[in-house]
Amino acid sequence: MNIGSEAQYRNMVKELNVDEGESSEPVSPTGQYFNSSVLSICVLAVLDSDIPIDDSPALALLKDVFLPINPRFCSLMVKDENGVKQWKKVEVKLEDHVNIPNFPPGLSPASYDNHLSNYLSKIAMEQLPHNRPLWNIHIIKYPTSNAAGNLIFKLHHSLGDGFSLMGALLSCLQRADNPSVPLTFPSLTSAPTTTSLSLKTNCIFKNIPNVLWSAFNTVSDFGWSLLKSSYVEDDISLIRSGGPGVEFKPIVVSTMTFSLDHIKQIKTKLGVTINDVITGIIFFGTRLYMQGGSNKLNSENSTALVLLNTRNIGGYKSVKEMVKPDPESAWGNQFGFLHVSLPELTTVESCKPLDFVWKAQKLIQRKRNSRAVFLTGQLLECLRKFTGPETTAKYIHSTLKNSSMTISNVIGPVERMALANHPIKSLYFMVVGVPQSLTITMVSYMGKLRIAVGTEKDYIDLPKFKSSIKNAFEMILKATHETV
Repeated sequence: MNIGSEAQYRNMVKELNVDEGESSEPVSPTGQYFNSSVLSICVLAVLDSDIPIDDSPALALLKDVFLPINPRFCSLMVKDENGVKQWKKVEVKLEDHVNIPNFPPGLSPASYDNHLSNYLSKIAMEQLPHNRPLWNIHIIKYPTSNAAGNLIFKLHHSLGDGFSLMGALLSCLQRADNPSVPLTFPSLTSAPTTTSLSLKTNCIFKNIPNVLWSAFNTVSDFGWSLLKSSYVEDDISLIRSGGPGVEFKPIVVSTMTFSLDHIKQIKTKLGVTINDVITGIIFFGTRLYMQGGSNKLNSENSTALVLLNTRNIGGYKSVKEMVKPDPESAWGNQFGFLHVSLPELTTVESCKPLDFVWKAQKLIQRKRNSRAVFLTGQLLECLRKFTGPETTAKYIHSTLKNSSMTISNVIGPVERMALANHPIKSLYFMVVGVPQSLTITMVSYMGKLRIAVGTEKDYIDLPKFKSSIKNAFEMILKATHETV
C-alpha cells in the first residue's frame, strides 16, 4: 500500500502556482490523511542523555537549528476559503512547545522508569493543539535505568515520515568526538540474489518468464491488499484486540537492545539482508508469544504491515541527504505498506527458527518486486480526487485496523552523537495514534539495534512479549551457529 504521495503534492503546488517558499502552501495528500477526522498519527522520538540535562539552551537551539530545517515546523494546518488545507507560516511561541514535567524527587532510577513510561503513555494519547505548529518537546530531568535524562520530541506524522523526521532531529545533533565532522551511517549492502529457499523457488518456476511472474504477483498482491483494507480482518488474537477505538486506548512503550554484530553474523551466514533477519526475529518472537505456552499449532490469521521507503535511494550517507528537498530524497511522507502474513508456528520442539528468516526474506522480496505498492498509490489518489481526503483517510484507517501490527525501522548514525554538549547514549521512536494493539519500531545506533514496542495497555503482556522476542533472537542465533 503506497501512501507516499509527496510527488503528487509537488505537482499540486505547481498547478496552483504556489511557491513552496511562500507563507502558505497546500498540505500534501498524505498530510491530510494523517491529520483527519479518523486519523491523527504522531511520532515520539526519545533521546537518552548520558549526563543530566541542562535545559537552558533549549529555546535558542529550537529557534536557530530546529525551525529552519523545514517551513512546516513553523506553520499551522488551516483551510482556505475553498476548504483546501494549507500550511500557513506563523510566528512560533517556542515556550508553548517546551514541556518540563515534575516527578517526585529523590526516587530510584527504577521508579523513574515507571514515571517515564506513564508520561510517554500520557503524551501519546494527547492531541497536539491545532492552533500552533504540530510538534512539542518534553525534557525529562530525572535519571532512569537507561539514561541520566531524556529529551522527547512529539512530531505529527503530517509533517513528514520517519526518514524526514529522523533527519530533522539528527541535523540538530553533532558528533560527540568532533563536532566539525559530519555524522555517518552504515552502508547498506545487498544480500546475495539467491538463498537456499529462493533456489528451490527458482527451480519450480524456472520455466515461467519473469515478466509474467511479476505481473501475477502484482495482481495477487494488489487484490490481497484491497481485500485486507476493505473487508478481510485479521483474527482476534493475543496481539490484536480488534475492538473499536484502539487508537484512543492507553499504550505502554518499552525497548530492548540487540547487537548489530550478531545480526550481521546471521545475515552473512544465511545470505539475506539485515531487514530480513530483523523481520524474521520479530515474526518468530510474535508467534512464540501468541502460542501462549501451549504446544499447539499457532494458526491465527495475522498480518504485519511492513513499512517500505518509496524514495529512489538504497541508503543515505549523511544527514543532509535526509532533509534536502531533491527528487532522490525529498522531504515528506514517501512510504508504502507491505501486507505480510506472519508464518505459522508449529510446536516449539519441531519448529525451525531459520525458516522464519527465509520466509520473511521470500515474502518481502516478492512483494517489493511486484507493482502492487504503485497500484495502491494510484487507487488512493483516485479516491482522493473523486471522494475527498476524508474518505481516503478512512480507507487507510481500515487498512491499519484490519491488520495486527506495524513494523518500521530507520538507520541511525555510527558515531556517538551530542546535543548541546549532552552525549546521547541511545535513541528510539514510536508511532502513536494508530488503530492497532501492537507497533514495533527499530533504529540502529553505534553498533546496537534499539527495538521499541508499543502495546495496548492491559491487553498485551509486555514483559512476556519482550521475552518471546529475545528468545526468538537467541534461537535464531544458535541455529545459525549450528548451520554448516
